[in-house]
Amino acid sequence: MISASIVSFVLHEIHSLPGLLVYGLVALLVFGEAALFVGFVLPGETTVIVAGVVASQGNINIGVLCVLVVVAAVVGDSVGYAMGHHFGDRLLNLRVLQRHREELDSAIAGMQKRGPIYVFLGRFTAFLRAVMPGLAGISKMHYRRFLVANALGGIIWGVAFCLLGYYGGAQLPKIEKYSGWASIALVAALILSVVGVHYLRKIVRRRRQRQDPV
Repeated sequence: MISASIVSFVLHEIHSLPGLLVYGLVALLVFGEAALFVGFVLPGETTVIVAGVVASQGNINIGVLCVLVVVAAVVGDSVGYAMGHHFGDRLLNLRVLQRHREELDSAIAGMQKRGPIYVFLGRFTAFLRAVMPGLAGISKMHYRRFLVANALGGIIWGVAFCLLGYYGGAQLPKIEKYSGWASIALVAALILSVVGVHYLRKIVRRRRQRQDPV
């Protein structure tokens, strides 16, 4: 969940910058979340929401911000994928990842079964957003499959959080409180949908097998 103190600090600092520097800072932080593991220090959604608030005050353009955030997210994740693909074992041995080793091993196992779903859902949780691209590379997931799922998640995530800050700027304290829970709810809904479709297919398959003559 987003820390109110972090949001307030970032909002104050970004507010004092010229528009071009705001664009550059937001792009760098969103790009670096997965490519450089910046997400362990400052979740990308914090920066994007704050930039949306700045856009609502006329300092930057919301359309340009949305495009910039989506591109930075997709490109940054692609770099993270490449790092995982080429330096997988070394990345897993990083101290910052050791405490999450069980979660990472579980994610890699799931990635090998349902890679695109894991990549898409990972975009909406802070920890997985920082490591999922690298894990996709480690699991040797085909890059084209990764790119499609990553781009879809990046578009939805980037535009949603930009607009959340833009239209909810006056309600920033409430956004700080509930945005993390909103992400969790979205992920839960998507997981339930995937599970529901899976079991529905199994039921339909069994019925067909019963109806087919031996």
